Amino acid sequence: MRQLFWVSLLLLVGCDDPKSQAIAKIPEASGIDFCQKEKNFVVANDEGTYYMMDKKGKILSQEKLGKYDLEGVVCEDEVFIFALEDQGLLIVDRKTHSKKVIPIEPLYKGKKLALFEKKSGIEGIAKVGNTIYIAKQSKKSESSFIAIVALEPSAKIVGVIEHHLKDTAGLTYHDNALFMVSDKEDLIIKYDIAKEKIVKKMKLEKGAWEGIAFDNKENLYLADDEGRVVKYKKKALDF
Repeated sequence: MRQLFWVSLLLLVGCDDPKSQAIAKIPEASGIDFCQKEKNFVVANDEGTYYMMDKKGKILSQEKLGKYDLEGVVCEDEVFIFALEDQGLLIVDRKTHSKKVIPIEPLYKGKKLALFEKKSGIEGIAKVGNTIYIAKQSKKSESSFIAIVALEPSAKIVGVIEHHLKDTAGLTYHDNALFMVSDKEDLIIKYDIAKEKIVKKMKLEKGAWEGIAFDNKENLYLADDEGRVVKYKKKALDF
């Protein structure tokens, strides 16, 4: 009986990745980004609320924006840029809290790209200079991609990265590369922009992964739709 007890306990413990640590509970966490100026995080959720969180997981504040399905976020000094699943971008002024929804003009390539379908829409966002990268979530690898969006003079898709990965639900830019997280496959994928190819993959514990970000010490943070933020220390990463 004692042996059976320890076997059962090991099976239960084995469900979690010993390299990771759950540091915060945030309901339906769907996106996360590191704010370089304050050295803390902004975390978005599916119910239109964002949370400010320090690197230890302490919730500093929260703000309800309205009935928005927030699926990703970029933190800048003056504004937050949120990804809306089937609407485009939501720009929020950090001082005044004024809001503006910006539709994204689709790219026509033979036929219209269905970027904003419910349950197959925008799920991740990253910003490099004036260029926005948007991850489209799809259960089918052939219809999953990253859209390259120019913000000026209007938000318009100007190119597509066809990576053929299922369910890319989170996206960030770090170390001259795009990092995607696949909800269905429980993977982190590193895409080298210059080489235009995937250069690394890392397996994750099972989760409902929807957000990914690095802090200023290159530790990794993941937002889980089941209600938590998980941290991987840099030394535990295989990138």
